[in-house]
Amino acid sequence: MDNKSAASNFIKTIMMDDLKEGRVSTVKTRFPPEPNGYLHIGHARAITINFELADEFGGTTNLRFDDTNPVKEDVEFVKSIQEDIKWLGFEWDGLHFASDYFEEMYNRAIVLIKKGLAYVDDQSADAIRETRGSLTQPGTESPYRNRTVEENLDLFTRMRAGEFKDGERVLRAKIDMASPNINMRDPVIFRISHTHHHNTGDKWCIYPMYAYAHPLEDSIEGVTHSLCSLEFEDQRPFYDWVIRETEMPHVSRQYEFGKLKIAGTIMGKRYIKRLVESGVLDGWNDPRVFTISGMRRRGFTPEGIKSFIREAGVSKSNGTVDPRMLEHFIREDLKLKAPRTMGVLRPLKVVITNYPEGQVEMLDAEVNAEVPEMGMRKIPFSREIYIEQDDFMENPVPKYHRLFPGNEVRLKHAYFIKCEEVVKDEAGNVVELRCTYDPETKSGTGFTGRKVKGTIHWVEATTAVPTEFRLYDQLVAEKTDEEEEEEGGDDLLSGINPKSLEIVQGFIDPGIKDVQPEDKFQFFRHGYFCVDSQNSTPEKPVFNLTVSLKSSFSV
Repeated sequence: MDNKSAASNFIKTIMMDDLKEGRVSTVKTRFPPEPNGYLHIGHARAITINFELADEFGGTTNLRFDDTNPVKEDVEFVKSIQEDIKWLGFEWDGLHFASDYFEEMYNRAIVLIKKGLAYVDDQSADAIRETRGSLTQPGTESPYRNRTVEENLDLFTRMRAGEFKDGERVLRAKIDMASPNINMRDPVIFRISHTHHHNTGDKWCIYPMYAYAHPLEDSIEGVTHSLCSLEFEDQRPFYDWVIRETEMPHVSRQYEFGKLKIAGTIMGKRYIKRLVESGVLDGWNDPRVFTISGMRRRGFTPEGIKSFIREAGVSKSNGTVDPRMLEHFIREDLKLKAPRTMGVLRPLKVVITNYPEGQVEMLDAEVNAEVPEMGMRKIPFSREIYIEQDDFMENPVPKYHRLFPGNEVRLKHAYFIKCEEVVKDEAGNVVELRCTYDPETKSGTGFTGRKVKGTIHWVEATTAVPTEFRLYDQLVAEKTDEEEEEEGGDDLLSGINPKSLEIVQGFIDPGIKDVQPEDKFQFFRHGYFCVDSQNSTPEKPVFNLTVSLKSSFSV
């Protein structure tokens, strides 16, 4: 494992006690995603918790796809999930699918029927929902609840044989319609769906419900600690009931931990799907959403993400964190890895009038000042350069130390220059600056004749590479938990921050023109950027802002 021993938490304590007391001989966990979308930061947290805790105790972790609903599932998601887990740096011990166990699940349902603990119900889904009751009122028993064992076996066999239409019948567990826990009020455990399955093809036309399938999968695989998010806490009695009443030989235990949400984004799969379909996002890997593929495309690193997850810890309650916390760990990881260079996002041309025409000088610059062993690089300098528009102010405000008429600044890695003339277009916009330079002030020569208060970055104009920069801000305003529940409503699109993406056209140092997708750099005074894996080309690089040097997010 590429980290220090995981910090103490209640799940770790449970595992330690189980091993010490002999309740388990080894720790076995699993990560059980549904292949109906791309993974997000919440899944990354579950992955890290499952894999690292099992690894710490010398145990194993399975990757198991809970593919019980073929209507919403796709092999695309199966592939993306595996890729995301590997990118995070984890390797599973076993690769399984819930569909591998459909025959076993069917046979265990037969066990329930023979024990009088399951029955075929002819009611519609709406009718079943209406008779389920509420938190304060018990449910109403189905008129089909007391069918004989023989009748239920016959109907269930015919359901499997494909005699009935979708939704015409279901198999329900027979527990207690008056239970204070709604999940125990005769939940549906099999439904009819004449749908092609990505793994089993057309072999099955009945599919198990997730709540029934999940405990059986855990038991079949010998999972010792089934770790789930807090929303499954009310499902735990049914989880235990299924394992007990289907007479599974291995008894798995479920433990719940709180979800961790990131403020200012949308994480629900169905909501992200809506934003993709509406064109707000350019895919599941849009850098504005915290899907794992989106974070990867934005330039986040596996190490930074995992450090954030470890620091956030594991608790029994849900929580929401400021995205600045995640950004901090990404910066901490990148600052010692990313080469440093210069890019101009909003260019303003500067002509250095006393520099020799036609001359191009190669200057020395460190690759990363904090990591000397990364070495030095060469950057071109000539009579014409680009600087940032924000680094010039014709009428400077107090304490403005960058370029303005008559002021002198240092060009990073180069010389002092002084603004002598301002050139404007017919509309009065500043389009060019005429400056002079002092050849005695070259960086690295030890010049101490005078000091300047401002240092600005630049790019040599004749060799500069035209570049697109994509600047990201939070996708939506911060939400309370109650608002989170409504994020799929009609106002979903209206809550999108119109400034969540800003695209600007600038230039980069030609020394990094041969960049590859996902290459990462720190651009002086701007932040950390990553080469976009989807739109960047050798002729026109595209850089995504990963994180700024300092957070601009305010609470």
